[in-house]
Amino acid sequence: MKITDTSDLWWKTAVIYCVDIETFYDSDGDGTGDLTGLAKRIDYLAELGVTCLWLMPFYPTPGRDDGYDVTDFYGVDPRFGSLGQLVDVVRTAHDRGIRVIVDVVINHTSDQHPWFKSARRSTTAKFRDWYVWRSDTPPDTSDQVVFPDKEDSIWAKDPKTGEWYLHHFYHYQPDLNTANKAVRDEVARILGFWLQLGVDGFRVDAVPFFVEDVESQGDDPGHPEVPANPHDHLKDLRAFVNRRTGDAVLLGEVNVPHAQQKEYFGGDAGDELHMMFDFIAMQSFYLSMARQDARPLVRALKDRPPTHTASQWATFLRNHDELTLDKLSDAERQEVFAAFGPDPSMQLYGRGLKRRLPPMLDGDPRRIRMAYSLLFSLPGTPTIFYGEEIGMGEDLEAEGRMAVRTPMQWSSGRNAGFSSARPSRLVRRVTPDGYGPDHVNVADQRRDPDSLWTFMHRLIQAYRTCPELGWGGLEEIEQPLPQVFAHRATWEDGAVVTVHNLSGDAVTVDLQVDDHRVGLSDVLEDGGTLIQTDDRGRLELPLDGYGYRWLRVLPLGEAAKS
Repeated sequence: MKITDTSDLWWKTAVIYCVDIETFYDSDGDGTGDLTGLAKRIDYLAELGVTCLWLMPFYPTPGRDDGYDVTDFYGVDPRFGSLGQLVDVVRTAHDRGIRVIVDVVINHTSDQHPWFKSARRSTTAKFRDWYVWRSDTPPDTSDQVVFPDKEDSIWAKDPKTGEWYLHHFYHYQPDLNTANKAVRDEVARILGFWLQLGVDGFRVDAVPFFVEDVESQGDDPGHPEVPANPHDHLKDLRAFVNRRTGDAVLLGEVNVPHAQQKEYFGGDAGDELHMMFDFIAMQSFYLSMARQDARPLVRALKDRPPTHTASQWATFLRNHDELTLDKLSDAERQEVFAAFGPDPSMQLYGRGLKRRLPPMLDGDPRRIRMAYSLLFSLPGTPTIFYGEEIGMGEDLEAEGRMAVRTPMQWSSGRNAGFSSARPSRLVRRVTPDGYGPDHVNVADQRRDPDSLWTFMHRLIQAYRTCPELGWGGLEEIEQPLPQVFAHRATWEDGAVVTVHNLSGDAVTVDLQVDDHRVGLSDVLEDGGTLIQTDDRGRLELPLDGYGYRWLRVLPLGEAAKS
């Protein structure tokens, strides 16, 4: 391994920033964000330190599920612009050193997609086998629905033919039959199309659902064309993507138990997904925050399966969906609800929260900054959702997941600087009250050296100087305080120690940093304060309430020169 490997496997030290185009910046005053508006904000993302831009769905859609109900995988919704304007965004981002990945929805289409319109006409229709049908009455599947407040089965009866079609999500999102080779070929063609236009990879939606669909017919002798191993479909997609573009990445939404996670990376070969979101670590983070006890998070990180060198975890505190807590026990979930979302209006589906991080932490700047410092220090690649860098809040009156998809707050002016349209024409209303643009916005925070934006900018710069955090594994530094998480990340001849206090009380931590005397340079402080361990490599480190330190380990000779 050498430092130049960090460019070959760029995703291992990236900073990923997720954008919902329709709520980011409106360039033409129609109330909806667009690609031209996004292009005008690429320099902002570059200034912040973003290295990878993740675009939520921008495809033509009826808009019943915020773009995840697609009617054309080869197009751009005219509300946002054109293919040419998307290419402008990609080229501009590349010029500023930012890669671009796009959401791809392999599991399902809209029921308005031409394929499904054809498929439902008759049982012999051309695209009938592009979806999953059954003629017999399905059993009770209410325990399998993703959105229990809207659906009571994963099967819906189509009146035209009297048969039922599969939909793991909403009934207007019929599942594609990825057991059908024609569908698999079309999926590859879709990925190839966007790679040809310059994108650098894909965030793959709902991965386990379409893999399970393949598995449903994998042992059927009547379907010899179906892979015997359902994961072969992912292997084929990985091979195809990397043939077309050698450094393109597949980032999967895979919320499964630890025992299954390694499969989705491709096992020891590492030949399926390049990256996966670590939902278990995220949920354990909130349990640790609620208890002010680092042990649940440490346990989740230690339980990660070992992975191939080229594989990577994507770490996050918030994304565009509900903050799911489905992998916690019922009692643990109630602890998190009590701490961060006690009102039923803050909860979703009995398993998650519709809140952003700052309101959950009562706006406490010490705790918010400690949380993001911890995120960026975890083994993996940090991923943030637009507006996190300024501490945006949620709109609890918005339905479901839309609570966190409010317009980006650029200024304290009209419509938060998002759009010049009348407020009534906005695609979504601006976050109200204490987290509204009068109190939280980019313009004010960029000028404030003590703002969250300034802190996030410095944090990202510090992270980019520490490839050990993306490449190194988890080496917990054992110490007696349950509220403290201390770990060391080692890669090549470099090492970084990070220490976080999850409680509001000041502590002094006794750390065994090394087995001999070393120097330590503070990564997060300008000038890099130097300290030393004793001859046995031990150090007593004071931390404020919700305090944190990033310390680069230096040989004594190098420390003296510094």
